[in-house]
Amino acid sequence: MRNIKTPANIYLFLISVLGILFFTFSIKIPQYSQMDWIVIFAFSGSILLLNYYTVLIPPKGNSLSMDSSIYLASLFLFGLNTSLLVLFIHSIVFALFQRKIAWWKHVFNFSVYSLMINSAYYVFIYTNGITGPISVDNILSYLLSFCTYFALNLLLVGIYFILATSENIVNFFKEIIEETAATYIITLVLSLVLVILMKPDELFGLSLFTCIAFLLSLAFKQYFNLYKEISEKANKDTLTGLNNHGYFKEILEKEVAIAKETDQSLSVVILDIDDFKKFNDLYGHIQGDHLLQEFGAILKTESDAANFIVARYGGEEFSIIMPNTNRKTAYSFMNELRKKVNDTYYKGVERLPYGCLSFSSGIAECEKETYNISELLNKADQAMYAAKNQGKNLVQIYNGRSEYSVHHSLSLEKELEEAEFQLKIFLSKDVYTYRHSKRVYQYAVDFSRMLNLSVHERKTLILGALVHDIGKIEIPREILTKKGKLEPHEWELMKKHVTYGKEIISTNKKLEDLIPLVALHHERYDGNGYPYGLAGKSIPKLARILCVIDSFDAMTTERPYQKTKTFHEAIAELRNCSGKQFDPQFIEPFIAMIKECDHFGDNPKKELVGVNG
Repeated sequence: MRNIKTPANIYLFLISVLGILFFTFSIKIPQYSQMDWIVIFAFSGSILLLNYYTVLIPPKGNSLSMDSSIYLASLFLFGLNTSLLVLFIHSIVFALFQRKIAWWKHVFNFSVYSLMINSAYYVFIYTNGITGPISVDNILSYLLSFCTYFALNLLLVGIYFILATSENIVNFFKEIIEETAATYIITLVLSLVLVILMKPDELFGLSLFTCIAFLLSLAFKQYFNLYKEISEKANKDTLTGLNNHGYFKEILEKEVAIAKETDQSLSVVILDIDDFKKFNDLYGHIQGDHLLQEFGAILKTESDAANFIVARYGGEEFSIIMPNTNRKTAYSFMNELRKKVNDTYYKGVERLPYGCLSFSSGIAECEKETYNISELLNKADQAMYAAKNQGKNLVQIYNGRSEYSVHHSLSLEKELEEAEFQLKIFLSKDVYTYRHSKRVYQYAVDFSRMLNLSVHERKTLILGALVHDIGKIEIPREILTKKGKLEPHEWELMKKHVTYGKEIISTNKKLEDLIPLVALHHERYDGNGYPYGLAGKSIPKLARILCVIDSFDAMTTERPYQKTKTFHEAIAELRNCSGKQFDPQFIEPFIAMIKECDHFGDNPKKELVGVNG
């Protein structure tokens, strides 16, 4: 503890002092018989053995140590003095055998157990628990003592990790309770089992319990290793031995969540072996498989050295996750890797166009407003195809302002036709929502011309504006068309239209880029929106733009449950809510666009030219 001034170290010091004081004032060593000492040392030896042979529990490899079962059994059978003496003897012996562990960790661990045992004992006594053989009359005391023991365990250890790692308190305790609740219940049951086993013969019961625990440890270890082996096979590509596509996406989900939560950089790469089909045609699929294995081995060696995660994405495509890496660093790494691959000879590659083994790759960096991993992978994929189109054997960083972002999409006209087809369902249910969507679409067309958006972003905004309320199909007609203010339960149902819309759009893979706009256009810049309460740049940019457009049309158009505003009033409302409901950077440009309309000055309620409805 070199720097005692850090919160974590101050906490360690205070708990260590408190635990030692509790131990010192609580321990009273009476005149034990020889048999009593044998039992005490037997308890200590059992704890040492069972701390070494823990029970591994799939899937995360959490371990269940039986030491707390023995401490609790000792507490219920013999009381506080014996239990503290067992703790002291075990701690001394354990520290001697584990001298590589820092001394302060031994002290802190001892102090935590001291506080837990003391607290559990006094709760047991004050709830009329009586030490000795197990009794049904003590059931409530057993439960309360047990709950106290493990509540303190969670609290004392949890606070240290929160101070040391700055984790979110609620998330940390929620996760640790979910992971350990079952093991805590098992521990209580086992402690009571041990009390029962020791009733006829103390040493025999303890020995039998230790043997059972030891055998369980061996059995679960074999089971865990088997589970681990099967899991690894399920997560690995059989040809290259790299992570497979499915497992890669699981890892990426976690890494993206960590990157957003910690504001760390994260880059993703998709790469494709150049002219692999030609190699297969020349030499056959067996040689092609060998080439994939060799290439995969190179990727793994280089990625492992940089602590990156590599996977076979499919066919001759591979992917790399780069935690704590920005796009520039990722670009340097991939260029070095590209050169290394070019210089690595593999039989037959001399007949390929470049005369060597090569690949094209695309890099995308995760940003705060990245909605999901599909968006991130789509960007990397687009950049990779750009590298292909520019002549192959290249590394390309995703640039949203480049034309390649729409190369592999359907034309805007065809996608608009599909979106319009879905939207026309409203004609039979709610004409207002249909017309509102058409107006928001036209606003999006006009506003996207003013903003510095890429071709892909413009297309996504326009399509998203057209179908943003598609989820209202699932809202009952009587709520959509109700006159007057909605009741609280009706409003809660109305808010679900964003979730329903997301589900509808998700069924059409061609429209998956629209999901953030459909799902998040009611999020607020200040974090008070729905459905997730996202704030600031955590809301994707296009969803923030759509929020402005959607709200303006909602304010200026007659609705069943809301009185309309004039354009002047709506503009004042936009400015008033800038930085609260709306992203400030889009308010003045949007107002400027509205004021440029020919019809604004004389009739502020009149709709824009070209808008249906």
